[in-house]
Amino acid sequence: MSLTRRLFASAALTLPAWAQKPGEKAPPETEEDLARFVTYTRQVIAPTTVTDSGGKYVNGLLPHEFRLVDRGKVQKITVESATQPLSLVVCIQSNNTVESVLPNIKKIGPLLEGTILGEQGQAAIVAFDHRIRVMQEWTRDGDAITKSLNKINAGSTTSAMTDAVIQAARMLRNRPANHRKVILMIAETRDKGSEGKTRQALLDLQFGNIVLFSLNINRLMTSLMTKQPPPRPPAIPSSARHVPAGGLITPEAMNAYTGHYNGNVLPLVVEVFRQAKSIFIDNQLEAYTKTTGGVERSFLTYRDLEKVVMDIGEELQSQYMISYSPSNTNEGGFHEIDVEVLRRGLTVRTRPGYWMAAVPENLR
Repeated sequence: MSLTRRLFASAALTLPAWAQKPGEKAPPETEEDLARFVTYTRQVIAPTTVTDSGGKYVNGLLPHEFRLVDRGKVQKITVESATQPLSLVVCIQSNNTVESVLPNIKKIGPLLEGTILGEQGQAAIVAFDHRIRVMQEWTRDGDAITKSLNKINAGSTTSAMTDAVIQAARMLRNRPANHRKVILMIAETRDKGSEGKTRQALLDLQFGNIVLFSLNINRLMTSLMTKQPPPRPPAIPSSARHVPAGGLITPEAMNAYTGHYNGNVLPLVVEVFRQAKSIFIDNQLEAYTKTTGGVERSFLTYRDLEKVVMDIGEELQSQYMISYSPSNTNEGGFHEIDVEVLRRGLTVRTRPGYWMAAVPENLR
C-alpha cells in the first residue's frame, strides 16, 4: 500500500478518544481541535465544475487553462475530464414525515442507471430513519436498484442524516482508487437524532475525497402532509375546567375556550418559525455540500425530481478532476483552495479547502 493510501486509511479509521466513549461530551470544535485529528495529506483531489454565464456546463477545457492556488501558493496540477467510473451511494430519508414523498423517490431507479451511473458506474442504496439500512449493496443492475427502492417504507419519527453520511462514507472508503466517489442525499435539511457528530462526517468526506449532492425535500410540504399521531388525552378533564357562567363543558367547547386542538401544535405555524430561523443558521446539508464541492437542489413534484437528478448526472459527466501534491505541507491547519479558469465569463465551483497537519521534515 502506498504512503498516500496508508495515510488516508489511518485518518478515516482513527477517531479521537472522546468519540470512542459513549456519553462523553465532545470538546468545542475549534480550528486547532480539528487540525489535531487530521493526518498528513499527500494527494488532494478537487472535483471542479465550470459553467458559463447562462449556467450551462462547459466541456473541453484544456489542463493549461486551469490555475489552482493552495493557501496563496500556485500548485502543479493534473487535470483530467470526468471519465472515471462512478461509485454512488444514494441515501434516502425514510421516516414518517416523508411518507407522501417516497412514491416519487421510488421511481428514480432508471434515472440513476441511465443518467448518472453510465456503463461502468455502481450504486448502493441506503435508507435511514432511526436505523441505517443498506437496502442494496454495490451493483450496476438497474432492476436490483429499482427493487431496493421499492422496499423502502416510512418508519419512525427520527431522521439520522449525519449517521447516514458516515455510513455512506465508510461504504465508499474501499471502492477502487480510480472511481469517483459521490453521495446523493435525498432528505430534509434537518438532522433529528444522529449519534455521530457533524465533524466526524465532514472529516470522513474529506479524507475519502467524496462529493455530496443533496436533493432537499421541502419541509413545509412534509409538515402539511405528515399524518399526525393520535392526540394525547388532556391533562385536565373537561369536567374539571373552569367555564363561563352557563357555558358548556364538552371537550369541543373546552377546545374553543383554551385554543388547544387535539393536543397538537399546528404544524404549519411551527414550520414557519423554523424556516425563519434557518435563514440565519446554515443547515447541515448545506455544510456537507459546500465542504465537498457539491450543491443543494430542491424538488416538490416528480417532474422536479426528475429534472434535478438529470442535472446532477450532467454535472458529474462534465466535471474536471484536478489533483496535486501540496508544495506547502509544512503549513498545518485549513488550506483554502482557489481554482481559476483563464477564459473569461466562466464560473468555477470546487471544494473550498481541506484540513492538514504539518508534515515533519523527515516525512517531506
